[in-house]
Amino acid sequence: MERHGDHRSAYCQYVGGYYSQQQFLRNLDIKADLASVDQPSAMDEAYKEFIMQLASWDTRRDFWLQTDYYKQRQSGNARADAAMLDDLINNIQFMPGDAAKSINDSVKLTAETGQDANNLLRQYVAFASQRAAGHLNDELKGAWAARTVQMKAQVKRQEEVAEAIFNRRTHSVEQALKVAQQHNISRSETDVPADQLPDSELFLLGRPMLQARLENLQAVGPEYDLDYDQNRAMLSTLNVGPTLDPRFQTYRYLRTPEEPVKRDSPRRVFLMVMWGIVGALIGAGVALSRRRVL
Repeated sequence: MERHGDHRSAYCQYVGGYYSQQQFLRNLDIKADLASVDQPSAMDEAYKEFIMQLASWDTRRDFWLQTDYYKQRQSGNARADAAMLDDLINNIQFMPGDAAKSINDSVKLTAETGQDANNLLRQYVAFASQRAAGHLNDELKGAWAARTVQMKAQVKRQEEVAEAIFNRRTHSVEQALKVAQQHNISRSETDVPADQLPDSELFLLGRPMLQARLENLQAVGPEYDLDYDQNRAMLSTLNVGPTLDPRFQTYRYLRTPEEPVKRDSPRRVFLMVMWGIVGALIGAGVALSRRRVL
Protein backbone atom coordinates (compact mmCIF):
# COMPACT_ATOMS: atom_id res chain seq x y z
CA MET A 1 0.00 0.00 0.00
CA GLU A 2 1.45 3.34 -1.04
CA ARG A 3 0.74 6.29 1.19
CA HIS A 4 1.34 10.04 1.07
CA GLY A 5 1.93 12.21 4.10
CA ASP A 6 2.09 15.89 4.98
CA HIS A 7 4.03 16.45 8.18
CA ARG A 8 4.05 19.90 9.76
CA SER A 9 6.30 20.86 12.64
CA ALA A 10 7.05 24.00 14.56
CA TYR A 11 10.65 25.17 14.46
CA CYS A 12 12.44 25.97 17.66
CA GLN A 13 15.89 27.41 17.91
CA TYR A 14 17.63 25.67 20.72
CA VAL A 15 20.86 27.58 20.83
CA GLY A 16 21.69 27.68 24.53
CA GLY A 17 25.32 28.61 25.13
CA TYR A 18 25.88 29.78 21.57
CA TYR A 19 23.17 32.41 21.88
CA SER A 20 24.38 33.79 25.21
CA GLN A 21 27.99 34.01 24.03
CA GLN A 22 27.06 35.63 20.72
CA GLN A 23 24.85 38.10 22.55
CA PHE A 24 27.72 38.86 24.92
CA LEU A 25 29.89 39.87 21.94
CA ARG A 26 27.09 41.94 20.44
CA ASN A 27 26.57 43.81 23.69
CA LEU A 28 30.28 44.64 23.73
CA ASP A 29 30.08 45.90 20.14
CA ILE A 30 27.04 48.04 20.91
CA LYS A 31 28.79 49.49 23.97
CA ALA A 32 31.81 50.34 21.81
CA ASP A 33 29.59 51.77 19.03
CA LEU A 34 30.78 49.02 16.69
CA ALA A 35 27.25 47.79 15.99
CA SER A 36 23.72 49.16 15.97
CA VAL A 37 21.12 48.12 18.51
CA ASP A 38 18.65 47.18 15.76
CA GLN A 39 20.83 44.52 14.13
CA PRO A 40 19.36 41.02 13.69
CA SER A 41 19.46 38.99 16.87
CA ALA A 42 21.77 36.02 17.36
CA MET A 43 18.71 33.78 17.12
CA ASP A 44 17.76 35.32 13.78
CA GLU A 45 21.27 34.70 12.49
CA ALA A 46 21.23 31.10 13.72
CA TYR A 47 17.90 30.45 12.00
CA LYS A 48 19.18 32.10 8.81
CA GLU A 49 22.27 29.87 8.79
CA PHE A 50 20.16 26.77 9.46
CA ILE A 51 17.80 27.59 6.60
CA MET A 52 20.72 28.31 4.26
CA GLN A 53 22.21 24.90 5.05
CA LEU A 54 18.82 23.23 4.75
CA ALA A 55 18.39 24.59 1.21
CA SER A 56 22.02 24.14 0.12
CA TRP A 57 22.79 21.80 -2.78
CA ASP A 58 26.08 20.82 -1.14
CA THR A 59 24.32 19.95 2.11
CA ARG A 60 21.79 17.75 0.32
CA ARG A 61 24.53 16.04 -1.69
CA ASP A 62 26.79 15.41 1.30
CA PHE A 63 23.82 14.13 3.29
CA TRP A 64 22.87 11.51 0.72
CA LEU A 65 26.48 10.38 0.20
CA GLN A 66 26.75 9.32 3.84
CA THR A 67 23.36 7.58 4.11
CA ASP A 68 22.77 3.84 3.91
CA TYR A 69 19.71 4.67 1.81
CA TYR A 70 21.98 5.86 -1.02
CA LYS A 71 24.76 3.31 -0.52
CA GLN A 72 22.37 0.36 -0.63
CA ARG A 73 21.00 1.54 -3.99
CA GLN A 74 24.32 2.04 -5.72
CA SER A 75 24.75 -0.13 -8.80
CA GLY A 76 28.48 0.28 -9.30
CA ASN A 77 27.88 2.12 -12.57
CA ALA A 78 29.32 5.61 -12.11
CA ARG A 79 26.90 7.28 -14.52
CA ALA A 80 23.83 5.54 -13.12
CA ASP A 81 24.87 6.24 -9.54
CA ALA A 82 25.48 9.92 -10.38
CA ALA A 83 22.02 10.16 -11.96
CA MET A 84 20.46 8.51 -8.90
CA LEU A 85 22.31 10.93 -6.63
CA ASP A 86 20.98 13.88 -8.62
CA ASP A 87 17.46 12.51 -8.24
CA LEU A 88 17.90 12.09 -4.51
CA ILE A 89 19.23 15.63 -4.19
CA ASN A 90 16.13 16.90 -5.97
CA ASN A 91 13.95 14.79 -3.68
CA ILE A 92 14.77 17.21 -0.87
CA GLN A 93 13.11 20.53 -1.58
CA PHE A 94 13.13 23.66 0.54
CA MET A 95 10.27 26.11 0.00
CA PRO A 96 10.79 29.57 1.52
CA GLY A 97 7.79 31.05 3.23
CA ASP A 98 5.96 34.28 2.54
CA ALA A 99 5.12 36.28 5.64
CA ALA A 100 2.68 38.46 3.70
CA LYS A 101 0.64 35.37 2.83
CA SER A 102 1.18 33.64 6.19
CA ILE A 103 3.09 30.86 4.44
CA ASN A 104 5.81 29.23 6.51
CA ASP A 105 9.19 27.93 5.43
CA SER A 106 8.97 24.25 4.58
CA VAL A 107 11.21 21.37 3.53
CA LYS A 108 9.95 18.30 1.70
CA LEU A 109 11.67 14.93 1.41
CA THR A 110 10.48 12.20 -0.93
CA ALA A 111 11.47 8.55 -0.40
CA GLU A 112 10.26 5.07 -1.40
CA THR A 113 8.51 4.27 1.88
CA GLY A 114 6.82 6.26 4.58
CA GLN A 115 9.25 4.93 7.17
CA ASP A 116 12.22 5.91 5.00
CA ALA A 117 10.79 9.39 4.45
CA ASN A 118 10.18 9.77 8.18
CA ASN A 119 13.67 8.69 9.19
CA LEU A 120 15.49 10.49 6.39
CA LEU A 121 13.69 13.76 7.10
CA ARG A 122 14.77 13.62 10.72
CA GLN A 123 18.33 12.73 9.72
CA TYR A 124 18.53 15.47 7.12
CA VAL A 125 17.27 18.21 9.42
CA ALA A 126 19.79 17.11 12.08
CA PHE A 127 22.54 16.97 9.44
CA ALA A 128 21.77 20.50 8.22
CA SER A 129 21.58 21.71 11.81
CA GLN A 130 25.01 20.26 12.61
CA ARG A 131 26.53 21.95 9.55
CA ALA A 132 24.91 25.23 10.56
CA ALA A 133 26.28 24.81 14.08
CA GLY A 134 29.76 24.30 12.66
CA HIS A 135 29.61 27.50 10.63
CA LEU A 136 28.12 29.45 13.53
CA ASN A 137 30.80 28.19 15.91
CA ASP A 138 33.54 29.17 13.45
CA GLU A 139 32.07 32.67 13.19
CA LEU A 140 31.76 32.90 16.97
CA LYS A 141 35.36 31.81 17.46
CA GLY A 142 36.62 34.35 14.93
CA ALA A 143 34.52 37.18 16.34
CA TRP A 144 35.61 36.27 19.87
CA ALA A 145 39.30 36.38 18.92
CA ALA A 146 38.89 39.72 17.15
CA ARG A 147 37.01 41.22 20.09
CA THR A 148 39.69 39.97 22.49
CA VAL A 149 42.40 41.74 20.49
CA GLN A 150 40.32 44.93 20.39
CA MET A 151 39.63 44.84 24.12
CA LYS A 152 43.29 44.22 24.96
CA ALA A 153 44.26 47.23 22.85
CA GLN A 154 41.57 49.37 24.50
CA VAL A 155 42.65 48.39 28.02
CA LYS A 156 46.28 49.05 27.13
CA ARG A 157 45.41 52.53 25.84
CA GLN A 158 43.49 53.29 29.03
CA GLU A 159 46.44 52.13 31.12
CA GLU A 160 48.87 54.25 29.10
CA VAL A 161 46.66 57.33 29.49
CA ALA A 162 46.26 56.77 33.24
CA GLU A 163 50.01 56.21 33.61
CA ALA A 164 50.80 59.39 31.66
CA ILE A 165 48.43 61.44 33.83
CA PHE A 166 49.92 59.91 36.98
CA ASN A 167 53.49 60.67 35.88
CA ARG A 168 52.58 64.24 35.01
CA ARG A 169 50.92 64.81 38.39
CA THR A 170 53.79 63.20 40.27
CA HIS A 171 56.36 65.26 38.39
CA SER A 172 54.39 68.45 39.06
CA VAL A 173 54.23 67.78 42.82
CA GLU A 174 57.91 66.81 42.93
CA GLN A 175 58.91 70.06 41.22
CA ALA A 176 56.65 72.10 43.52
CA LEU A 177 58.16 70.34 46.55
CA LYS A 178 61.68 71.24 45.39
CA VAL A 179 60.70 74.90 45.04
CA ALA A 180 59.04 74.89 48.48
CA GLN A 181 62.17 73.38 50.02
CA GLN A 182 64.41 75.91 48.27
CA HIS A 183 62.29 78.77 49.61
CA ASN A 184 61.78 77.10 52.99
CA ILE A 185 57.98 77.30 52.71
CA SER A 186 56.86 75.23 55.69
CA ARG A 187 53.13 76.05 55.57
CA SER A 188 50.51 77.04 53.02
CA GLU A 189 50.82 80.60 51.77
CA THR A 190 47.68 80.71 49.67
CA ASP A 191 43.93 80.77 50.28
CA VAL A 192 43.17 79.16 46.92
CA PRO A 193 41.96 75.55 47.26
CA ALA A 194 44.70 73.08 46.34
CA ASP A 195 42.74 71.54 43.48
CA GLN A 196 42.32 74.97 41.87
CA LEU A 197 45.98 75.97 41.92
CA PRO A 198 47.87 75.82 38.62
CA ASP A 199 50.96 73.61 38.60
CA SER A 200 53.21 76.68 38.58
CA GLU A 201 51.86 77.78 42.00
CA LEU A 202 51.65 74.44 43.79
CA PHE A 203 54.77 75.28 45.80
CA LEU A 204 52.62 77.78 47.74
CA LEU A 205 50.97 74.85 49.52
CA GLY A 206 54.14 74.42 51.53
CA ARG A 207 56.53 71.53 52.07
CA PRO A 208 54.45 69.39 54.51
CA MET A 209 51.32 69.39 52.35
CA LEU A 210 53.27 68.74 49.15
CA GLN A 211 55.20 65.90 50.79
CA ALA A 212 51.94 64.33 51.94
CA ARG A 213 50.42 64.75 48.49
CA LEU A 214 53.45 63.13 46.84
CA GLU A 215 53.39 60.18 49.23
CA ASN A 216 49.67 59.74 48.64
CA LEU A 217 50.13 59.77 44.86
CA GLN A 218 52.89 57.19 45.07
CA ALA A 219 50.85 54.98 47.39
CA VAL A 220 47.66 55.09 45.29
CA GLY A 221 49.25 54.97 41.85
CA PRO A 222 47.44 55.73 38.58
CA GLU A 223 43.69 56.37 38.80
CA TYR A 224 41.28 54.42 36.59
CA ASP A 225 37.63 55.14 35.91
CA LEU A 226 34.67 52.76 35.95
CA ASP A 227 34.91 52.18 32.20
CA TYR A 228 38.41 50.78 32.64
CA ASP A 229 37.29 48.44 35.42
CA GLN A 230 34.44 47.18 33.24
CA ASN A 231 36.79 46.63 30.31
CA ARG A 232 39.19 44.67 32.50
CA ALA A 233 36.32 42.47 33.64
CA MET A 234 35.22 41.91 30.04
CA LEU A 235 38.78 41.12 29.00
CA SER A 236 39.04 38.49 31.73
CA THR A 237 35.95 36.81 30.30
CA LEU A 238 37.23 37.08 26.74
CA ASN A 239 40.61 35.61 27.67
CA VAL A 240 38.89 32.41 28.79
CA GLY A 241 37.64 31.94 25.23
CA PRO A 242 34.24 30.76 23.96
CA THR A 243 32.78 27.41 24.91
CA LEU A 244 32.02 25.71 21.61
CA ASP A 245 29.54 22.85 21.30
CA PRO A 246 30.16 21.24 17.87
CA ARG A 247 26.75 19.59 17.93
CA PHE A 248 24.53 22.25 19.44
CA GLN A 249 21.06 21.97 18.00
CA THR A 250 19.55 24.86 16.06
CA TYR A 251 16.04 23.40 16.16
CA ARG A 252 13.77 20.98 17.96
CA TYR A 253 10.47 19.36 17.07
CA LEU A 254 7.39 20.65 18.79
CA ARG A 255 5.44 17.92 17.05
CA THR A 256 7.06 14.56 16.41
CA PRO A 257 6.88 13.40 12.77
CA GLU A 258 4.45 10.56 12.11
CA GLU A 259 4.09 8.28 9.14
CA PRO A 260 1.71 9.57 6.44
CA VAL A 261 -1.63 7.83 6.01
CA LYS A 262 -2.85 9.26 2.69
CA ARG A 263 -2.88 6.84 -0.27
CA ASP A 264 -2.97 9.15 -3.30
CA SER A 265 0.77 9.21 -4.10
CA PRO A 266 3.00 6.56 -5.73
CA ARG A 267 5.83 7.70 -3.46
CA ARG A 268 5.85 8.66 0.18
CA VAL A 269 6.59 12.26 1.03
CA PHE A 270 7.30 13.99 4.29
CA LEU A 271 6.91 17.72 4.61
CA MET A 272 8.24 19.73 7.52
CA VAL A 273 7.17 23.31 8.01
CA MET A 274 9.16 25.69 10.19
CA TRP A 275 6.88 28.08 12.03
CA GLY A 276 8.96 31.14 12.69
CA ILE A 277 11.43 31.14 15.52
CA VAL A 278 10.92 29.90 19.06
CA GLY A 279 13.99 30.39 21.21
CA ALA A 280 14.67 28.25 24.24
CA LEU A 281 16.89 30.01 26.74
CA ILE A 282 17.77 27.11 29.00
CA GLY A 283 19.44 29.11 31.75
CA ALA A 284 16.58 31.53 32.15
CA GLY A 285 13.91 28.93 31.52
CA VAL A 286 12.16 31.34 29.19
CA ALA A 287 10.62 30.52 25.83
CA LEU A 288 10.40 33.30 23.30
CA SER A 289 8.10 32.88 20.35
CA ARG A 290 7.34 34.88 17.25
CA ARG A 291 6.70 34.40 13.56
CA ARG A 292 9.73 34.72 11.35
CA VAL A 293 9.75 37.80 9.13
CA LEU A 294 11.51 37.32 5.83
